[in-house]
Amino acid sequence: MRDQFTSQLKEAMKAGDKCRVDTIRMITAALKDKDIEARTTGKTVSDDEILALLQKLVKSRQESKEIYEKAGRPELAAQEAAEIAVIQGFLPQPLSEEEVEAAVSAALAETGAASIKDMGKVVAALKAKFAGRMDFAKASGIVKGKLGA
Repeated sequence: MRDQFTSQLKEAMKAGDKCRVDTIRMITAALKDKDIEARTTGKTVSDDEILALLQKLVKSRQESKEIYEKAGRPELAAQEAAEIAVIQGFLPQPLSEEEVEAAVSAALAETGAASIKDMGKVVAALKAKFAGRMDFAKASGIVKGKLGA
């Protein structure tokens, strides 16, 4: 993924796409922070952790966009939306709601979850398989609904 960031940055610089250049630089800066943090523990940052970082950046931008829209600042909201689009270009295609339902059902069967106490095992299994492709807040709600029923 790191090579993809570098090549996309070069392309954006050649094309003169300021927004894309700024966003990719922001991603690489966040990734360098993550590398430094991981270095203190003697680990390296995996692709799954990079995907989680990208999702966190998207979520942060979405929250900012909503705040700007409520504050009557459409130009700043548009900038956030453009950054979201660039970041999402690096994320894998998210699962549809039907696919999430099917994945949750499969994870329930796979882990043998029977009660709400087993929710952590189910969500951990989903995170292992679908990192970067699933909204785990929604998935947790679905798991909770199925286990609580």
